[in-house]
Amino acid sequence: MWRYLVGGLAALALAAAGMLVFNRNARSVAALPLAPVGQGQGQATGAAAPLPDTVPEASDRTREQKRFDRYDKDRDGKVTREEYLAARRKAFAKLDVNHDGLLAFDEWAVKAEGKFAAADGDKSGAMTPVEFARTAVKRKPPRVRRDCPPAAKDDAPANAEES
Repeated sequence: MWRYLVGGLAALALAAAGMLVFNRNARSVAALPLAPVGQGQGQATGAAAPLPDTVPEASDRTREQKRFDRYDKDRDGKVTREEYLAARRKAFAKLDVNHDGLLAFDEWAVKAEGKFAAADGDKSGAMTPVEFARTAVKRKPPRVRRDCPPAAKDDAPANAEES
């Protein structure tokens, strides 16, 4: 019986230690300080821009409603089969270069064949490792949002003050 008691206490001790470890960097969120009397009516404080008196309303249109509107070309409130498949037909027409309504392998793989031909610099019909590296997908750098303040790093000097 004492083994169960010791095991239960050990489990509780581990759970408490885990909570302490995972919550050590958590900070309490304090309420915003109240504005001094006489400065709250849209007046600027120092170099900060004046705040609006009312909060702007968010758009009622959801992402799904916007997507629906892109497909609903005739704006009748319904997406027909033709409207739904229009984007696919455009993509197919781009690939079907001879416009016979059939997509041959060469038409489908034209982009890959062009990529191979451009990478095969010595035109040997085979790529060396250096040539193959040229076929790698060029990744775009991540977008930087200008409307958000930079994220605070965990290794900021604020941690040095706590020590």
